[in-house]
Amino acid sequence: MATRRTGRCEADAPRYSGVMGRDWIFDGHIAGIGTASGLRAVVGVWQESPFGSFADVMVQQPSGHRVLLAPTADVAGFIAATYSFDEVRVADVRARLADGLLHVDAGPLAVRAVTGARTLLGTALRAVPRRVAVHPRWLAAVNPVASLAAPGAQTYGTAGSGRAEFYGVTDLHHITSAVVSWEGSDAGTLAPIQPAVTFGFSSVPPRPSVAKVRTTVRET
Repeated sequence: MATRRTGRCEADAPRYSGVMGRDWIFDGHIAGIGTASGLRAVVGVWQESPFGSFADVMVQQPSGHRVLLAPTADVAGFIAATYSFDEVRVADVRARLADGLLHVDAGPLAVRAVTGARTLLGTALRAVPRRVAVHPRWLAAVNPVASLAAPGAQTYGTAGSGRAEFYGVTDLHHITSAVVSWEGSDAGTLAPIQPAVTFGFSSVPPRPSVAKVRTTVRET
């Protein structure tokens, strides 16, 4: 499936038009990857969502230019209405996370990454009962201390289109190595995600990692 550019700014992006209720709940994983060239990528691998299972990628180039790669116009529209991008592309986005490996092929982006053992923070997160750890009230309450445990990350904040968003992370593994290319060129060795990405109110932790997460987008 060829990459299709759907616009260069939020106003031109395709818009989600379905009626899905008050909360949009996405269960899956988020991977944050930085490279020596300054290209940073945030990969969402969603096992369950209102759109079914799918993957999407948010890329911030060294210049700061923000690109969304999404598999369908509906998914692109929903994400573009929730976050901020300079460019939105509908592309064939494929991601597989299994057996300590993350493989991503998304239009101009290719990632081959290896994950390591569970982090100390991941162990602590697993000690919180899941029904509590993903609940919006809990996430709003612990938000003031979230960035202390994972600099740049937040568990609650406001998003686009009058929405609120909650990130309930229940496990965390570092990424130990990665090969990343953009438009066929090597993006450089694995590196911290610095500066922080600016798609929304929260970034991912500076150290490349994969988080198990429930994201709740709430209409307010």
